[in-house]
Amino acid sequence: MPEARPDHGLTAADAQRRIRRSPLLFTAPLVLVSVFVAMLVWEVVRSNVSRETQQDWPWQLELLDTQTLGSLIAVGAGVGFARAQYARTARPMLGWRAGWLTGEFAPDVRAWDVGVFNSGQHNAVIEEVAYQVKYRERDSSPRPGVPWTDYIGLVDALDEAGLKLARDYRCEILGAGFPMIGSGSYETVRAGAFTERFVREVDAVYMRVRVTDAVGDSHERVMNLLKGAMLELESS
Repeated sequence: MPEARPDHGLTAADAQRRIRRSPLLFTAPLVLVSVFVAMLVWEVVRSNVSRETQQDWPWQLELLDTQTLGSLIAVGAGVGFARAQYARTARPMLGWRAGWLTGEFAPDVRAWDVGVFNSGQHNAVIEEVAYQVKYRERDSSPRPGVPWTDYIGLVDALDEAGLKLARDYRCEILGAGFPMIGSGSYETVRAGAFTERFVREVDAVYMRVRVTDAVGDSHERVMNLLKGAMLELESS
């Protein structure tokens, strides 16, 4: 089960952000370039000391000639820039869309139907999905929200609040390894459906989606699955 964040606060939905770069495809080339730069500095300094001094240790240590090191640095820097450019191209674009539909729970019952999507050009793979719940405020009996938890924790918490799975809501299980296809469009993957009763009881259901893209970077977006539901419900 994903652990709650230290402050246990309820998080507002935010924009997508990159939370980790690939150690193999980002950190390793950067380290190699740094090593080559350090070697080049050593050779430049070594070449500027007297011949007598070069006979003493550690000035006897000859690594590579400056021309070769310069070429290696240029190649490494080129690889780094190319990787950064491709990472922008391969970056997923996570989003969601929702609306009121009829027939999900009963022929005449409306539900707020939510889907998530990756409108980027490349596929991404889900690392983790977590949920957080904020109930609507009640003067008589205020209820604390639910900190970050997994699907089972979400179901248990809502069950304790009197909201039943398959009666008041449905949430799809999107586990680790689930592919978020980069369609370049707004074709969605079902995230959940929520009845009017659920929307009136719950102010927000935050869904935190973490994915790995084609270059090994990790991205995260927090989406409020109920955003706009109450507004449309009251205006209809």
